[in-house]
Amino acid sequence: MAMFTLASAASHWWVLALRGAVAILFGLAALFWPAATLAAVVLVYGAFAFADGILAVVAGARGRWGGLLLAGILGIIVGIIALIWPGITALALVFVIAAWAIVTGIMEIAAAVQLRREITGEWLLALVGVASLAFGILIALFPGAGALSILWVLGIYAIIYGVLQLFLGFRLRNLPSRLAARLG
Repeated sequence: MAMFTLASAASHWWVLALRGAVAILFGLAALFWPAATLAAVVLVYGAFAFADGILAVVAGARGRWGGLLLAGILGIIVGIIALIWPGITALALVFVIAAWAIVTGIMEIAAAVQLRREITGEWLLALVGVASLAFGILIALFPGAGALSILWVLGIYAIIYGVLQLFLGFRLRNLPSRLAARLG
């Protein structure tokens, strides 16, 4: 598998920024409409996981990031499962969300380690991975917290995740001009 390249990251910065925007929108929806039924949350989460998975696959395939590609495929699968079986129990959904966040976090941390070989500032992706991992572990440890509290935690997590992804995307967008200034 080809290594991650700085040029591919900089030219596809918008995919990371778009992932961030989708996550922020999902987080805001989760916080401002908490009275929605659990079935609606399952459907909204399924759409989020599916959309985020597609964007992660695009970023992983274009940037040649195997871990991100795998996390994207997992997100697509989780999204499809949530959309096909919206009657899934709250406990099962909690564990699906926890597993998705833990695996995604591990893959994002691995991608950050790989990115470290190319540039400094890869800590943003590592921080996204740590946030994903911490969220997944927290949810797995306290599954009985209830659907509403999970919804609030998921909303806050999605906003933090989204903001970090946006920062990373825009940092990569400006990378070519910063490199040209250093070399010029």
